[in-house]
Amino acid sequence: MYKEIKLQPLPERLLKLDGISARTMKEHYKLYEGYVNKANETRAKLDQIDLVKGNATYSEIRALKRGESYALDGAKLHELYFAELGGKGKAEGDVIKRIHSQYGSYDRFLAEFRGSGLSGRGWAVLAFDPEQDELFIYITDDQHNGHVIQSIPILPMDVFEHAYYIDYGTSRGEYIDAFFRNLDWTVVNQRFLQAKKSVRPRFRLFG
Repeated sequence: MYKEIKLQPLPERLLKLDGISARTMKEHYKLYEGYVNKANETRAKLDQIDLVKGNATYSEIRALKRGESYALDGAKLHELYFAELGGKGKAEGDVIKRIHSQYGSYDRFLAEFRGSGLSGRGWAVLAFDPEQDELFIYITDDQHNGHVIQSIPILPMDVFEHAYYIDYGTSRGEYIDAFFRNLDWTVVNQRFLQAKKSVRPRFRLFG
């Protein structure tokens, strides 16, 4: 019933980042691999259980569906994360123009994003809302909780400890600086331009 989720290879460029070690990226990739495998495993098990025996306290289908969403979000967020690294950190493109118009300056945006990264327990995400036609930043402590419905992630930053602890210990701020030094804004800009094609009027509840 479900298509198998295919594991994406680790690009060689991610083993040559500035301030994020090859060891960190290899270990990080193993976690992504685990998410892909578990997403496929949970989906396969849905064909083996009694689906009508659902229960909100505990049931097999509840456990599998919660595990499925956690693994799927883990896989998808990591694919976005890996794809946007390997650049030179040069902030340019239409997405930067929108950041300036919304936040007043790039520095103001960076302060909010960095502060969100220091405050989140899992991910800080720059997303685009096609109903509001705006960018906004949210944090998610648990990668399958906290996402804003109908928003499109265009710049996720992993702030789980596995993303930085080997290189920086508890100094998460230094990792965030390294993340931005390696960010490929052309990838983020492409996501923004694609997301803008989804702009639509907000659903009206009345009238």
